[in-house]
Amino acid sequence: MRVSDFHFELPPEAIAAEPAEPRDSARLMVCGRRGEPAEHRLVRDLPALLRAGDLLVVNDTRVVPARLLGVRPTGGKAEVLVLEREGAFGRGFVKPAKKVRLGEAWILERRIEFVPLEALGGGQFRFELRVGAGDLDATIEELGRAPLPPYIPRSGEEDRELDRDRYQTVFAARDGAVAAPTAGLHFTSDLLASIRSRGVDIASVTLHVGEGTFASVRVDDVEDHRMHREWFELPEEAARAVERTRAAGGRVVAVGTTSARTLESRATDARTVEAGSGETELFLYPGKELRVVDALLTNFHLPESTLLMLVSAFAGRENVLRYYREAVERGYRFFSFGDAMWIA
Repeated sequence: MRVSDFHFELPPEAIAAEPAEPRDSARLMVCGRRGEPAEHRLVRDLPALLRAGDLLVVNDTRVVPARLLGVRPTGGKAEVLVLEREGAFGRGFVKPAKKVRLGEAWILERRIEFVPLEALGGGQFRFELRVGAGDLDATIEELGRAPLPPYIPRSGEEDRELDRDRYQTVFAARDGAVAAPTAGLHFTSDLLASIRSRGVDIASVTLHVGEGTFASVRVDDVEDHRMHREWFELPEEAARAVERTRAAGGRVVAVGTTSARTLESRATDARTVEAGSGETELFLYPGKELRVVDALLTNFHLPESTLLMLVSAFAGRENVLRYYREAVERGYRFFSFGDAMWIA
């Protein structure tokens, strides 16, 4: 199977630069795993698509403000996306990478000193971060910006706080992601309450979305691609909820590809899951069956991306690409701040 088999034409104007307001007013394409004709609704209609006894599984990771802007000694612009950090030392993408001189300090957000220590290739460096006064964690939390994908342009300070709120789910609880689990961005507290009122249970898992979200697939054959490892936890409470749902004949509904990957990383032959935590590099594509997930709520993804391949593993490549073509024709909004699709 070729990566090019997952290509589709997407006009630039279809990429959403701003989220729908309110969140649950985003459009929802209702699709079938067997290629049934699509229906066109809104995310706020989701309770009508769920049944009493279903289980909604959400990813409770919290996006950390990992994007830091600043200046180089020459006065030129600088940008660091912190992917991993332990204390003062970390790893991340640095721009402009060609201007980095190991040991030469840059100033980020006017208060954080960035010192590159080692080039890792691909625009990544190991580095040290220092603050003259105060706590480093608190300073980054105060001054850092939402790590929006590069296809969402931002030029001024006016979007800093707004984006930090909009690029976070209402159920975010555990720090660690450098990209949002975007299907979860559509939920509001009122929508969750409405879902619960229909007799639908809600369980939380954690998958800290990492750099793999940004990584292009750089091979020709799908099977040659290797996923980046991402830390996850599937709590005992969530595992019991899946078992209860399965025993009662309800459906396990994954909110987003990250929830789906977490569930499938701990899947059993009985279509339940085992509790556990660790790192997953699970790569799902057509031919790799999803054993736990019965229904999926997901955004519209990049051409030739691993996320599109996962959705195709669930509903069939030809079906999914046909739905995507229809979405383009009908003006659906794509990617992180875009609209959603329901597949069951």
